[in-house]
Amino acid sequence: MVKTKIIFILFLVFLLESLGSAYDDDKNILEEIYFSEFDDFDDVYNEDEDEIFDVWRNNGRGNKNLVNVDTCGAAGDGTTDDTKAFEDAWKQACSTRRSVFMVPSGRTYLINATKFDGPCANGLTIQVDGTIVAPSDPEDWDPKSPKAWLVFSNLTAVTFQGNGIIDGSGSKWWAASCKKNKSNACKSAPRALTIDSSSRIRVKGLTFQNSQQMHFVISRSDSVRVNGVKVSSPGDSPNTDGIHISESTNVVLQDCKIGTGDDCISIVNASSNIKMKSIYCGPGHGISIGSLGKDDSIGIVNRVVLDTAFIKGTSNGLRIKTWQGGSGYVRTVRFQNVQMDDVSNPIIIDQFYCDSQKPCQNQTSAVEISQVLYRNVTGTSKSQKAMKFACSDTVPCRDITLDNVNLVARDGTAEVYCNSATGVIAGYVHPEAECLNSNDKKIEEYDVHNEL
Repeated sequence: MVKTKIIFILFLVFLLESLGSAYDDDKNILEEIYFSEFDDFDDVYNEDEDEIFDVWRNNGRGNKNLVNVDTCGAAGDGTTDDTKAFEDAWKQACSTRRSVFMVPSGRTYLINATKFDGPCANGLTIQVDGTIVAPSDPEDWDPKSPKAWLVFSNLTAVTFQGNGIIDGSGSKWWAASCKKNKSNACKSAPRALTIDSSSRIRVKGLTFQNSQQMHFVISRSDSVRVNGVKVSSPGDSPNTDGIHISESTNVVLQDCKIGTGDDCISIVNASSNIKMKSIYCGPGHGISIGSLGKDDSIGIVNRVVLDTAFIKGTSNGLRIKTWQGGSGYVRTVRFQNVQMDDVSNPIIIDQFYCDSQKPCQNQTSAVEISQVLYRNVTGTSKSQKAMKFACSDTVPCRDITLDNVNLVARDGTAEVYCNSATGVIAGYVHPEAECLNSNDKKIEEYDVHNEL
């Protein structure tokens, strides 16, 4: 009898070890197959910044050419139009090596829509310590530039830094939005700050607030690092994305605190090698890839990492959103070490996204979504459906991996919704997501998600 018990115990130990070994092997195989692309990607962001951004290393050496907007005629009283003074200061700073374009503290500068073009001489620093405000009345805007307020383009190795504020004065724009009042015509509003067609850019310490629409746009650029930026606008302000990345590569966002009326961070077409670390998000619509594929367009996003984030009180947490009818792909995405607090849709993939006042037509083509990893994601869900994988029947989501996910519904039992999504459970997962393993659908009506 004793021998039997010993043999039984040894068998159990052997079984548990085998299961644990199998689990570890499965995880290793999965990572080798799906996420080996990240190996060199992570190394890129561990390089010494001085090696990548040579101008920053040299900024502290030698004399600097200080160009203060006040000496170029800016009043700095918040009511006088200081646009010309800024343009004159820019011409001076941009054309002279090792210049500092200075917006001094303790003053407020009213600036109309302006484009600050490069290329500029080496070693340019844009130091914003004061407040820059936009005209508050939409009637004061040039109809030829409705989508842009402050645009910096064709720059190389430039640093934006300081403790200043860029304020879009957006309240009248929000009131006129069709998302606030359906009787209003749907019109574009300006983006507060855009960095376009530039490379080796650093943005550090600035505060963006109350933008007319998107606060900070990185467009058609490469090698951009953003550190310690704050973004703030009311939770009901429409289309006020915090940081929007479009057609850009090798972008790092770190130690940013973002609260808006739309996506805290949005990553759209032709963007790759995007890394986000230590992000606070809330209020807003969460951290999003997309939307992609609108109007039957091609959408491609590849190699995205979010590592360490706290998302609080948002309508979505980690979201991938695509329109029906599009094409292209989203692949090689890693969300890890994320804490949720009272988030309505903590994990959501939505291939039926429809941000339209009219119903969207069902279509068979879709942006393909694959190789998405959720690891160490915990917290509370405001809704019962803590995880939604609403994917196309003709272009299913595949290779979705859940590893150590624990989401608890604030009221009731948390659930998982799957439609045409397959993947792997590679660790403790709550609520159970067996629908990913089984390839079975939960047959129920799925409400097309409309942006609010």
